[in-house]
Amino acid sequence: MNKDKQKREESGARGFISGVLVLSLSTMLVKVIGLAFKIPMLSFLGTEGMGYFNSAYEIYALLCVIATAGLPVALSILVSSARAREDTAEIKRTFRIARLLFLILGAVGTLAMLLLSRQIADFIGNPDAYLSIIAIAPSLLFICLASALRGYCQGFGNMGPTALSQLIEALSKLGFGILFAVVAIRKGYSVPTISAFAVLGITLGTLLALIYLSAARRGRAYKLAGIKEKGKAEGSALRRLVTIAFPITLGSLVIGLTRIIDMALIMRRLQDIGVSIADSNEIYGAYTTLALPVFSLIPALITPVSMALVPQISAAIEKKDGETQRSVAEKAMRLTTIFALPASMGVAAFSKPILALLFSGQKEAVEISAPLLSWLGVSIVFSCLITTTNAILQSYKKVTLPIISMSVGVIVKLAVSYWLIGDVRFGALGAPIGSLACNVTVTLINLWFMSANSDAAVSIKKVLLKPFAASALAVGAALALYIWADSEMIGGNLSLLLAIGAAAAVYITVSFLIGSITAEDVELLPFGDKVLNYINKKKSGRKISEEKNDSQRKENDVAKKGELRR
Repeated sequence: MNKDKQKREESGARGFISGVLVLSLSTMLVKVIGLAFKIPMLSFLGTEGMGYFNSAYEIYALLCVIATAGLPVALSILVSSARAREDTAEIKRTFRIARLLFLILGAVGTLAMLLLSRQIADFIGNPDAYLSIIAIAPSLLFICLASALRGYCQGFGNMGPTALSQLIEALSKLGFGILFAVVAIRKGYSVPTISAFAVLGITLGTLLALIYLSAARRGRAYKLAGIKEKGKAEGSALRRLVTIAFPITLGSLVIGLTRIIDMALIMRRLQDIGVSIADSNEIYGAYTTLALPVFSLIPALITPVSMALVPQISAAIEKKDGETQRSVAEKAMRLTTIFALPASMGVAAFSKPILALLFSGQKEAVEISAPLLSWLGVSIVFSCLITTTNAILQSYKKVTLPIISMSVGVIVKLAVSYWLIGDVRFGALGAPIGSLACNVTVTLINLWFMSANSDAAVSIKKVLLKPFAASALAVGAALALYIWADSEMIGGNLSLLLAIGAAAAVYITVSFLIGSITAEDVELLPFGDKVLNYINKKKSGRKISEEKNDSQRKENDVAKKGELRR
């Protein structure tokens, strides 16, 4: 029985890692598609039109966080728990209540955006964005209903529908957004109207994702036949949903507020120092279209790594194994810095060439965004550390502590950004500098919380020192090669690609030489054990081959000596 139990646990762990990998790949593809969408849209709309587009999107994203950040997670937890107890009644009741709650939240949010579109646009200091706000409003209802279905499917242990629906949404936004924008341009509409047409691609994408999820839920995998009815579920399903969802939603809301702070402060504070509304909107459009999407790619890779390590910490907590808790937490932090530090330094150092490669032909937008991305690049490592430290604290059931740290970080960002953006010496640079101050603050507070409230305190020297040394050497070598290639009149894009290749080679080599990356680190990654097994088999094969060759040589030597004697 113990062996069967162990096999079930190992199978469950593999399933969890597979699900995490599916969502990780989906998230990365969605972000890449989103970046691909913004490249042609920037040429169609210009930075002015993207300012309207992104203003509407940020309002929509904030309301989405309020409506959907915690509830799908809570629904998946409750459905999964009911399935484990084979309680069909509770599954049906929980989903019915959750779907009704999502419907109410989505309908209220959509109506608010439709009826208050002009007031919202005036409040953020971008009055011409109201058409885009109207165009995106129905998306909130569709995404709320889709989130209920995603949470239900995840409760059955199936991450596939969530991942595929995200891809449908992103691809529809790309295809239909561009199509609608082209139609509006050919009709000769104004820039704010063209932006609204492009936003309709998001609305249609969310609708198609909802249709797919509705069809997927009717599949055989979600049939409840054979599960015992156990009568009325204990307690209130609504109360349990809200209890689980509230801290998750609040934490996500705090993060979402930082984007709204950027939008409101960039638009309003730049106007306070004499920048026109059009120019302020252009700067904001460049910042959110070029700099922020590049910045957000790396943190998306860190989330699944953190998720995969949380169950290990939770198991060690149950066993009261402090040494394992510290070990796993330290590995999580090291993996984070191993990925994030070189990316952070590289983006900070090569912000302009990166943007020039991605957004060729948009020289003015690149000039505006490059210094902003440099400061955001420095923030990448701290943003990733926030993800990991939040996950560690949540594994100790300290769900309120990340909310406290992020709330303090938002206050710091608000103060720093307000002060710097209103200073003519900094202007829009105040936004990414404020984000950096926020991320550093949250990271430091989280580390203090870990030290004071858990057995997962880690050594900063062990976590940061070796990855920092390897990253500094790699980026330094890349800069030297880039400067040389540029002086030799090699193309800018080719110089950048050569520099990135050199940085990757130097970083991996130095990391293994100084022990920054170890076999244990590779094993922690999804399918890392298979990679190591493959490498070990190759090594074993070479060793066996060498032993055979040595044996063959010895036999040949003996045979030659025998012939000489004869």
